[in-house]
Amino acid sequence: MIDLLPILAITAEQAQTNFVKKTRHTFAVQEKFLFKLLRTYQNTELGRKYGLKDIKNIEQFQKQVPVLPYSAYEPYVQRVAAGEKNILTSDKVVYLNRTSGSTGKQKLIPVTQRFQNIMGWANLISIGFLSQGLRGQGKKFGKLITTYAAATPELTSGGIEYGSAGTGVLRMGSFLYKQLFAHPFSTLKSKDTLSRSYVCLLFALLHPPMGFGSNFPMVILQICNLLEQYAEDLINDLETGTIAPWLQLEPEIRTSLEAQLSPAPWRAHQLREILNSVGKLTPILAWPNLAFYATSRGGTSDFYLERFPEYFGDTPGFGVIFSTAEGTFSIYPDLNTDGSILAIDTGFFEFIPSEQWEEEHPKTVLAQEVKPGEYYRILVTNHSGFYRYDIGDIFEVVGFYEQAPLLVFRHRRGGLLSSTTEKTTEYHATKVMQILQQKFAVLLEDFCITLSDNEFPARYLVNIELAGDYHLKDEDAYAFIESFDSILKKIHTNYDIQRKISVPPPSLRIMKTGSFNIIRQRQIEKGIPVYQLKFPHISEDRNFMAGLEFEEEVQLK
Repeated sequence: MIDLLPILAITAEQAQTNFVKKTRHTFAVQEKFLFKLLRTYQNTELGRKYGLKDIKNIEQFQKQVPVLPYSAYEPYVQRVAAGEKNILTSDKVVYLNRTSGSTGKQKLIPVTQRFQNIMGWANLISIGFLSQGLRGQGKKFGKLITTYAAATPELTSGGIEYGSAGTGVLRMGSFLYKQLFAHPFSTLKSKDTLSRSYVCLLFALLHPPMGFGSNFPMVILQICNLLEQYAEDLINDLETGTIAPWLQLEPEIRTSLEAQLSPAPWRAHQLREILNSVGKLTPILAWPNLAFYATSRGGTSDFYLERFPEYFGDTPGFGVIFSTAEGTFSIYPDLNTDGSILAIDTGFFEFIPSEQWEEEHPKTVLAQEVKPGEYYRILVTNHSGFYRYDIGDIFEVVGFYEQAPLLVFRHRRGGLLSSTTEKTTEYHATKVMQILQQKFAVLLEDFCITLSDNEFPARYLVNIELAGDYHLKDEDAYAFIESFDSILKKIHTNYDIQRKISVPPPSLRIMKTGSFNIIRQRQIEKGIPVYQLKFPHISEDRNFMAGLEFEEEVQLK
């Protein structure tokens, strides 16, 4: 088989060079995108409703088309799902992205081939940046291991496939992704999460990858845990060229994959020596030439990234692109950086300044008008057929790349915790926990801050689970919650003000081992795929931790 990866890397760097040129003319690129889209969709049902054919400039577009949430589009999407055409887009809808629902109600987003091609092009640009960044470190871009699901999607009443955005991307771009993966594409087709992850690891141990990728850092940590937990089984399978019979693997997938396996006693011996001498198997031990890991950055991701050195050493990280089921928003320009470049040719973007967030008809600014250090809610107009759509994500602008803003995702709008009126965000909570882990030399398996029952105002309950063999002595536990309170006051002015007035002192709850796995399983049972799971680190749901036991509770005096 011809290795197309070098050709892919060259093509990607050419795409990246072209994108960089466009960032020098951000306004012109954005304006061109908008008016080409309006002309294309002017005769759709929604296009006629908003008079798209009569719009002559951006100001008229903003005046004529309102800022709308998903609920306004939902009736149209239901008709699209039923098979009606030319409702939101003049292009054929080939798939419906289903959002995870982990931060609210699940939504369906129309996907056209044009929408999908644009996302694929953004991915290609990101590979160009990655290839360039690796070369600067004396490393080469190569194949990677991932455990996304590419299972057969479901069908709507109108015969349109629907499922997670990741599944749609993989299935519609399978030719590209077959070149990228260090394991057969069919490893991703199993519906069982453990089976899918196991066979991906098995083939990657046989054909060492250069990268390790997933959409969320938490998923990568779970794969690292599986590598450690099933190390002996994986080594035995490598030695015999078989797949563990206890896996719940679909028969046709098992047959296909076993036909591609051969005994590799030399590799099994190599890995068993590592396992016997170190006592565990981690990515950096299994694949010492690993060049990068690719996963989301910013927001709550930073908390999980704190644990990555344990598994990846000093291997650099890369954010790839920031995308959701609704569209592609930004592209990461380098390794180990949190700021990503607005993807100026994937959609038309507007930004709502923080002082306009509560307005019914907020005033917006354009990409070239945002200010570094400010927080914005982002609106997108793209080939899903949504206009000025508010996805509810809050970004911080951290600078500019040429004339295009550099963005860092901070938190979801509405993802707030308030005992009274302080509005603590996930970003605040994650930042505090990062500092506390370093200060007390501990690692947390996970955490979630909730509110106490039967108190008004309620106190913060800081629920933590310590990782591995880490412990907090009684005096350290008190110092931990004392430091939590102190640090949150410093980074969150409103919390500091309300603590002096009405918010009672917080409490620390050290949860029993496995508590957060139980919570994650509860979410999965609601129908949220593992690879789409966004675990909340703050929750006003007083029952979020219900039924779980804690080893110790320490209340700040």
